[in-house]
Amino acid sequence: MPYDLDFEKPLADLEKKINALQRKGDRLKADEIKQLQNLESELQSRTEEVYKNLTAWQTVQVARHKNRPYTLDYIKHICDDFFELHGDRSFADDHAIVAGTARLEGQTVMIIGHQKGRDMKEQQYRNLGMPHPEGYRKAYRIMQQAEKFGIPVINLIDTSGASPALVDEERGQSEAIASCLYLMPRLRVPIIATIIGEGNSGGALALGIADRTLILEHSYYTVAAPEAAANIIWRDAGQASLAAEGQRIRSKDLLSFKIVDEIIPEPVGGAHRNHHLTAEALKESLLRNLKELKQIPIDDLLTQRYDKFRTIGQFDYETANENSEIEV
Repeated sequence: MPYDLDFEKPLADLEKKINALQRKGDRLKADEIKQLQNLESELQSRTEEVYKNLTAWQTVQVARHKNRPYTLDYIKHICDDFFELHGDRSFADDHAIVAGTARLEGQTVMIIGHQKGRDMKEQQYRNLGMPHPEGYRKAYRIMQQAEKFGIPVINLIDTSGASPALVDEERGQSEAIASCLYLMPRLRVPIIATIIGEGNSGGALALGIADRTLILEHSYYTVAAPEAAANIIWRDAGQASLAAEGQRIRSKDLLSFKIVDEIIPEPVGGAHRNHHLTAEALKESLLRNLKELKQIPIDDLLTQRYDKFRTIGQFDYETANENSEIEV
């Protein structure tokens, strides 16, 4: 897979040299074989170094990569017997939200996730992974079903936000999102949410109230997309990279603020370079967290879930006042 992101240009130059040598095949001389090995080793080490020190905006670029695995890719790799459920029983079926039962290492789980499209036809079909209100009403209905049958819920979050079209507002977009936010703290089954790519605004948060919040290493989670934040602050979407830095949206920042509970490592160069390895890392984390959550009595789990979200954003007023310096 080519190195096609802006910050990968030095890696792309190395890759071109490697490809030029590889095209010679059996005609490679001894010194060229040695050169090829050195270049491959250098590419590996430099890729590791680059991806170890991504800026916030570079993280956004990786999370949006067109070849990054989506919800259906993970379902294919880690689940058996996926049975998709459709419709909100009120208006329509929203293809930007995929949901249904599946078997995860012999356990029945309910999977709900955003689904983007790869080519133009699928992107139109999936509305670029931006759900309509009926998508959230479908998620609401299916989470209720999960509770009825005692099935744990796994949410996979990957959206640039809920659909902002006027018709969506007319059909009750904010109410549909709010209903999910109202339901999930009270849902009497374990819930795990994982940010697998983008996690923007209420479109992501609608599936984000969970006992465990996981995030893939090069994903991000924020109240507003960097472009939207830049528009609000500077009236200039071109300042998105600056906004991203200020928002502290990288996985390691989110972990330090206790907004997420665990970072799932990605293969060198990002999840888009190896879907299988990424899916295996996700599967291991889901199974481990499911096992831990199932051992907690449900009433205790609900209390912990409530406390978890009530404590996000707390800080010590006394310490803050002592350390602050006010200039007059």
